[in-house]
Amino acid sequence: MFQKRFYYLVKFQFLGYRFHGWQKQPDTKTVHLMIDKTLRYILKNQSFKTLAASRTDAKVSAQEAAFELFLKEKPIKDVSLFLEEFNTNLPQDIRALSIEEVSSDFNIIQDSKYKEYHYVFAQGEKCHPFCAPIMTTILEPLDIELMKKGAQLFQGLHNFKSYCYKATDNGLYQRELKTCELIENSLYTANFFPKESYLLRVIGKGFGRHQIRLMMGALIKLGRGEVNLDFIEKSLENNSTISIDYIAPASGLILHKIDF
Repeated sequence: MFQKRFYYLVKFQFLGYRFHGWQKQPDTKTVHLMIDKTLRYILKNQSFKTLAASRTDAKVSAQEAAFELFLKEKPIKDVSLFLEEFNTNLPQDIRALSIEEVSSDFNIIQDSKYKEYHYVFAQGEKCHPFCAPIMTTILEPLDIELMKKGAQLFQGLHNFKSYCYKATDNGLYQRELKTCELIENSLYTANFFPKESYLLRVIGKGFGRHQIRLMMGALIKLGRGEVNLDFIEKSLENNSTISIDYIAPASGLILHKIDF
């Protein structure tokens, strides 16, 4: 049995475009696989375990994610040297940001207060291929102002069953979004980005499977004129039977930060 003795909170970032999400899967390259593979190399024969604060889907990236590192035998003597060695051996699309020792009472899942996600997108033109890893391109023009009004409807306490992939009758779908807004993108920039781009900014305690991508899918349909604001309002009602049939592509979604 693995006996936990030393506890560390590690914050890191990654480009998810070539990974099949966080969670380990057979014969598949995932972020968790690469993290543990690197730790196994630098920790030599010491026993360890890792637990993430959030499990991202395939191609989803993170500006600031976090995992807890449990060590069994001996503590890390110098966290600065450990961080340097960790980054030296990680692949170039994963970077550790910080490491700090925490107490045995710390729980990386229960102690995460809010998670902030961004969905980055552009519309109306074909973008430079270099945009593909972190930005979704909608070729047809969208009604951005209407989409901004639609995003505001998600804010607050609602029933998000319509925005959970393969929802069942037994799930907990009452969730509160502290913030949900669609704004002009000034945070993610590059000389090959289109002149105008946008992001959906969402902050909440927790999210259902594909929830933000389904919300973005509904907003894209709103911007195309395929649904209206009344449709989104009704989809959030407690007795809603509406099923959102469009999941926005994963590569536009970024875990921006986690507050503990």
